[in-house]
Amino acid sequence: MQTDPEDLDALQARVRAGRSAFWANPDYRPAEDAEARRDLDRALADWAMLSPLLSRVFPELEASGGRIGSDLTPVADGAFGPLPGRILIKGDHALPVAGSIKARGGIFEVFMCAVSQARAAGLLGRDDPVTKLAEAKDFFARRTIAVGSTGNLGLSVGIAARALGYRCTVHMSNDAKPWKVERLRKLGVEVVLHEADYSAAVAAARAETARDPDGYFVDDEASELLFRGYSAAAAELAGQLDAMGIAVRPDKPLCLYLPCGIGGAPGGIAYGARAMFGAAAHSFFVEPQQSASALCRMAFDAPTVHDLGLSNRTEADGMAVATLSPLVRARMEQRLAGVCTVGDADMLRWVGTGAAQGLRLEPSATAGFAGPCHLMDSAAGAAFRARHMPGAAPEDITHIVWTTGGRFVPDAAHAAFLGTAAALPGDFDLPREVA
Repeated sequence: MQTDPEDLDALQARVRAGRSAFWANPDYRPAEDAEARRDLDRALADWAMLSPLLSRVFPELEASGGRIGSDLTPVADGAFGPLPGRILIKGDHALPVAGSIKARGGIFEVFMCAVSQARAAGLLGRDDPVTKLAEAKDFFARRTIAVGSTGNLGLSVGIAARALGYRCTVHMSNDAKPWKVERLRKLGVEVVLHEADYSAAVAAARAETARDPDGYFVDDEASELLFRGYSAAAAELAGQLDAMGIAVRPDKPLCLYLPCGIGGAPGGIAYGARAMFGAAAHSFFVEPQQSASALCRMAFDAPTVHDLGLSNRTEADGMAVATLSPLVRARMEQRLAGVCTVGDADMLRWVGTGAAQGLRLEPSATAGFAGPCHLMDSAAGAAFRARHMPGAAPEDITHIVWTTGGRFVPDAAHAAFLGTAAALPGDFDLPREVA
């Protein structure tokens, strides 16, 4: 199915104007997905293998048996302003160890790398307990892990690498928050700051690692391991929904709103949701208006946001990415329901409303709150529901807003977010086209 050119022209005009926008993927095909299910099963097995080591290395994971997970919390009516329908928050802003959704990918890849390297060197036999690696810091100290990041992935990789004893270098773009740089340096991570954006930081990290025979590069743009690590979150979500008595089937669909930067975390979770729920789950990426990399690439085939005149400047530093991962684009071609965008002011407003509900959020963590508004209150969202949820009444739809980071935001930085939010006018830049 092709999108009407006139509709695309109107959408592009809205995007170029920096307004909140919604795009429904014309190639989206909700379905059972055997390939995604096989990959998810592998991810779950890998996480289970790593859990004893994670429990040993990170004391905060002992009680959970090495499981990195977050709460699923219903939102009270009106608590977050103009949100329609039944909303639940998947609280990855409070994930243990790394304090953001990137814990699911960065920690997974570092620890899978450690297992692989130890086995290749004969340090870890197939029958040896994986916890043996907790005592192998001399082995890992001779090796370096590098990554390019705007912030949260760098934090998760740095925390994981240093916990095992690796040397670690994080190349950070000009969007990185100073407190994230400081936190990494206190861990003993080498931080290299770049005047250019995220893509330049990734390219520098990739080039440096290629020159190091003992180096390993965590490639946020193309990593299968990161993608696999994120995907397992969908199984966790399924268990929580089941425990809450919330059914998920085509006439009671599940909609996920996933903050998107380069795309690895939301892509992995969307892929896992496809595996768990098949045609009953619909995943949407949510992006800052000025960093709409997935929307630009998938709707308009624009290589970067700059091709549509966008600045790639946003308060949501973890989402300040001008391009979409080619890996994610390929995996999401028929699996992604759509993309919507949100303004910095609205994200900051939700930081404030989150604080009033006892949630410590950074701006990137609140992007997903725009999703239900687009799906339920816009003409484009109504058309999507008519096509893909014809048997579901509005009250039968479960909306999951996936938050991303905030647990480790310093008090002063969080207070600054709240001060900015308090000074904003009250109106959200959200659709109100249909009731």
